[in-house]
Amino acid sequence: MIRTPLRPLARILRAREKGENPDVIERENKRLRHEAMRDRERMRAEGRLLVLGSMFVGAFFVVGMRMGALAATDPSEPRASAAGSAIMAQRADIVDRNGRVLATNLETHALYAQPPQMVDPVAAARGLASIFPDLKEDELVENFTGKRKFLWIKKKISPEQMQAVHEIGDPGLLFGPREMRLYPNGPIAAHVLGGASFGREGVASAEVIGVAGVEKQFDADLRDPARDDAPLQLSLDLTVQATVERVLHGGMTIMNAKGAAAVLMDVSTGEIIALASLPDFDPNSRPRVLTEGDASDSPLFNRAVQGVYELGSVFKIFTAAQTIELGLGNADTLIDTKGPLTWGRHRIREFRNKNYGPFLSVTDVMVKSSNIGTARMAMEIGGARQQDFLRSLGFFEATPLEMVEAASGRPLLPRNWSDISTMTVSYGHGISSSPVHLAAGYASLLNGGTRVRPTLIKRAAPQVGEQVVRPETSAAARDMLRAVVARGTASFGDVEGYRVGGKTGTADKPRPRGGGYYDDKVIATFASVFPADDPKYVLVVTLDEPVETSDDEPRRTAGWTAVPVAAEIIRRTAPLMGLRPEIEPAALEGVTLTSN
Repeated sequence: MIRTPLRPLARILRAREKGENPDVIERENKRLRHEAMRDRERMRAEGRLLVLGSMFVGAFFVVGMRMGALAATDPSEPRASAAGSAIMAQRADIVDRNGRVLATNLETHALYAQPPQMVDPVAAARGLASIFPDLKEDELVENFTGKRKFLWIKKKISPEQMQAVHEIGDPGLLFGPREMRLYPNGPIAAHVLGGASFGREGVASAEVIGVAGVEKQFDADLRDPARDDAPLQLSLDLTVQATVERVLHGGMTIMNAKGAAAVLMDVSTGEIIALASLPDFDPNSRPRVLTEGDASDSPLFNRAVQGVYELGSVFKIFTAAQTIELGLGNADTLIDTKGPLTWGRHRIREFRNKNYGPFLSVTDVMVKSSNIGTARMAMEIGGARQQDFLRSLGFFEATPLEMVEAASGRPLLPRNWSDISTMTVSYGHGISSSPVHLAAGYASLLNGGTRVRPTLIKRAAPQVGEQVVRPETSAAARDMLRAVVARGTASFGDVEGYRVGGKTGTADKPRPRGGGYYDDKVIATFASVFPADDPKYVLVVTLDEPVETSDDEPRRTAGWTAVPVAAEIIRRTAPLMGLRPEIEPAALEGVTLTSN
């Protein structure tokens, strides 16, 4: 920068030669210098003001855009955030074989508090206690006025409760969106579905996880985003399931039973159309697990899958079928039924010491339910071959069913399969299995002899399993079971138009401690197939400690308890499954045929 002197010598000398005052030159130069300095400062100030003004304009523009964006979105509560992985809340629906919803999702809210943001903690606690009677006002006040910065109050609330909390008006009471699991049919198929609960939780979302049944078995699959909202389709039929549960509950009540179970299975595909266990529960409000006492007393206990019982004479048809399969006899072969049958210190007698005569055909052994006749057939078969046959029907393995509880339903077998074990197992004592095991065994035996495995997933085609018996043996077994209903211990099981075949089983209930059996407590079972000549379905009904009291003497046998309940289930469900009744032609005895 070149600085101009205030008193330039040349101009001072010229001014003196002309007689002018040199101070005028200095004053003029000062004025010009000051004006130049002033102009520079003004330009600098104006530039700063322009930049500052531009910044303010930009800031107001950004704020205005943000306010517009917020005004265009739905209102939401502030969220407390924390570092961590994202929580996936979406869960696929579960539907029955016809696409009807068994389990779905419902949007709701959770309620939480941030005490540091609360205006009036005492009033907020009082308001919450009035909205939620299960909350205690003094505990809320203690939490709100203490050192806690975050507090869950309710994991799920209704829209009405949410509005009531809004009306309290405290900024420290906040809501978090939730996706809860809803079972619109209440307790129907509760043991199959199991239930769901919250896993990892945040204020913005919560993880819904399965805790039992198919919800837990298929938990990862139901939460897989790759499903693209495709539902899990079960083999159950909601209408049939509801009907089975209603009839079973009525039968359990009439027969004064402690509990009951029913399994309805397609004999070709192994699909379970209905599976019921009573008492049951509502999966929308799943009860707590028993911490003491007998686990089977809990409504959470699945008697059809987890219940492993001695099922009694329903096993006799397996012995008869194996006798025919091995060529040791046919349906008309006579069996020695003179009793009692003695083996060492053990004696095998008929029920109530009945005497069925010296001989019965294999069919009549089933019709009369002869323990002695069945035991003698078993001794002809032998223990090793008996075990192989029962193993081929699935009685040596846990239930291969798509439920987490199925693994615990492993049959109880004799430790030492001696000759006496061979005899007692032949009529269903000394071996314990679940109703699902029994249903799968009957389906495999009676569908033509092809092994099927039970499933809760809908299938489009029959299973192609190994051949366990010849079709001729399967047909003979069906005929024998039909005879049991037509003229044997299961006569109350006859349903007009559906040609039911089946076998009863009444097993004394073992004592939980000290060994032995109760004198007045039984497990009554009826395993049936219909139609018997062209089997479509197998139905197993089991009652725990039933007592039929219409007569002076209480009756506990399956023929009086389980059979009528099963017959009513068949009568109501067969039309629902598309089976048309067919009237059997009457016998032609006493009718003379004439020609025109």
